Amino acid sequence: MDAEDLDYRTRTQSGCIPPHLVTRLLDLGHHEMVEAWAADGEWFCAREHARSLTARDRHAEALRILDPYLATGWWTAAEAAAEVLEEWGKAEEAIALVRPHTEGGGTLELAFCARLLARHARADEAFSLLAPHVAEWIPAEALVEVAAVAGRDEDAADLLTARIRARHDCDHCGSPSCGRGGLTPWNAVELLAQIRERQGRIDDAVALLRTRDTTSVNNRDRLADLLARHDRFDELADYARVEHHGHAATRLAEWLEERGDVEGAITVLRNRVDARTGFSHPDVHLAQFLERHGRVDQAITVMRALVDDHPEDWTVSMLCTLYTDHGRAREGLAHLDDLIPGRQDWEFFRSRITLLAACGLHEEAIAQARTHPEGDSSYAAWTIAEILADAGRPEEAVTELERHPDANSEVLARYLIDLGRIEEAVAHLRRPRPRPLWPAATTDTDTPPF
Repeated sequence: MDAEDLDYRTRTQSGCIPPHLVTRLLDLGHHEMVEAWAADGEWFCAREHARSLTARDRHAEALRILDPYLATGWWTAAEAAAEVLEEWGKAEEAIALVRPHTEGGGTLELAFCARLLARHARADEAFSLLAPHVAEWIPAEALVEVAAVAGRDEDAADLLTARIRARHDCDHCGSPSCGRGGLTPWNAVELLAQIRERQGRIDDAVALLRTRDTTSVNNRDRLADLLARHDRFDELADYARVEHHGHAATRLAEWLEERGDVEGAITVLRNRVDARTGFSHPDVHLAQFLERHGRVDQAITVMRALVDDHPEDWTVSMLCTLYTDHGRAREGLAHLDDLIPGRQDWEFFRSRITLLAACGLHEEAIAQARTHPEGDSSYAAWTIAEILADAGRPEEAVTELERHPDANSEVLARYLIDLGRIEEAVAHLRRPRPRPLWPAATTDTDTPPF
């Protein structure tokens, strides 16, 4: 085994058995096969087999499964082995295993080791390990967690405040050539606010979050979440009216829903739809909310208005899924044909043939897909295979996918596994594929080619 190769295959989930198919194999009872592949360089098999052994208190066996991977010096294997040791009650051995990996200053390694130290009465040591790396967001997040255990909230706050002040000083210097532009870590304000909230200084936390450059991360707004946690409804409502992305409005609707005020939540979301500012497709959020509360007719009406005004492939697909999920595929088909008659773009066309299949017209759907101008493509093969499988013809689905085995290897493998053709499925997954060649680094330039 080679650490670089293991890391590449794990990150890209290529040339290996990916996690969801390992789970599928285990669900179907192929434990012995998974164990065999674990010993043959399949990391996701090894990881799941080790977890299974650990859950049955067979820690020594779990470590033996991981040993060949650990011998490569690969961090991911060290992390997994440390988890087994910690579960076994051997925390000091786990720390000794991962501590050398922190010497290169890798952010994931630092954060994992520090959290491990903090869980085992060495929080001060963990704090000292992370403090020099506070400019990086992953160690900074871990630092704030560790500070709570070590009782060093103010020390962590001082470090973050210094980072924020350094950014402000840079902003005021006015020099376009300054290389210190931007806050590092980017989440310093949010982390400092987290400390202030933990200390009960809610007003300070709110004031801090109002100074952020980036208000939303992963479709969540920290200020909106903070206001909701502390039942500051009026402030949350005021913020929801002006917050550009609409994530505060979504949190306000959630807050109302949690308290049983469904009508109030719908009003908040409808107001975002009517405002038509900032938020991308608030109609979708409203439709999802209405569907969740059993108001399917209203949800369809909202989505129809959206796609009638500006049909996009993904919103059309959502509308068709709404129709299909609620037994109204024929109605959806009629609406789609009225909306985009004769349109041949594959993504729109795919919605049409999916509706045909949902109406029970599998043969017609397959025939139309195959005669489409893109009917010989790998993505068309995927759709045709789904329809064939839905019609109870999995062997034909496999034959369809085998026309483009490299492009559809995971889907093909899933069907093969379900048919009991396990070795064939794994052979497809493990087939080596050429790795992309990245361009060499060049000196920055302001003339083409850039």
